[in-house]
Amino acid sequence: MFDNIKIVYHQGKQFIPDVTKAKVPGIFRGRPVISSEKVNETELMELCPVDAISASPVSIDLGKCTFCGECAKRFPNKIRFTTDYKIATNERDRLIVKEGDDQPVEVNPETVRNDIHRLFGRSLKLRQVSAGGDGSYEMELNAANNVQFDMSRFGIEFVASPRHADGIVITGPITENMAKSVQICYDAVPEPKIIVLVGTDAISGGILENSAAIERSFLVTYPVDLYIPGNPAHPLTIINGLLDLTRKRKSKV
Repeated sequence: MFDNIKIVYHQGKQFIPDVTKAKVPGIFRGRPVISSEKVNETELMELCPVDAISASPVSIDLGKCTFCGECAKRFPNKIRFTTDYKIATNERDRLIVKEGDDQPVEVNPETVRNDIHRLFGRSLKLRQVSAGGDGSYEMELNAANNVQFDMSRFGIEFVASPRHADGIVITGPITENMAKSVQICYDAVPEPKIIVLVGTDAISGGILENSAAIERSFLVTYPVDLYIPGNPAHPLTIINGLLDLTRKRKSKV
């Protein structure tokens, strides 16, 4: 016991005490802010390689955005990326950030299934499926449970078998070769269960959206409970998104 106290005294806390208020480096790109300044909207739209930018009014779809930052570099007075990592939501439309809208991207508690709060608020076991991912999303999911972020302290853990899980986490665009595996894994999870998409590729297909090599009919058949954007998603985005989905917010006094 005394040895542990000495370690804490000399090294400090190795984990982030409050993941809801943690700071991230300035190079991190989170929720964008779009000003009302007039620009060549056609040029702005053509700049995006994944068609994440729309015009009239200008908007950015975080479900498609690769967070490359080129739009902000070319039009710095129009688009600015903040370090706000709380950009996960349970509604696909909420991932679209519009011009002049400085509201946070967040989970809508009114549309979260009642059984999610009731059953998964204290313990959530997930089975991750890499459905053609490039490895970066999987690395960030692993990082979410390292000593720094320590996701398991909230009762959120990844398990080896879908039969021990409460839901699945999908990374990657879902390639044709992995489509059946995703379905098998989902079917093996007992009811009730949730579906979480992590990263741009999982949410929209990303740069592979129009590829003949992907097969995303699974997402048409089953409703998604949580979208966690990012390319890849930051561990703090992942943790806060899962917490917002599973735990009821305390009423503000």
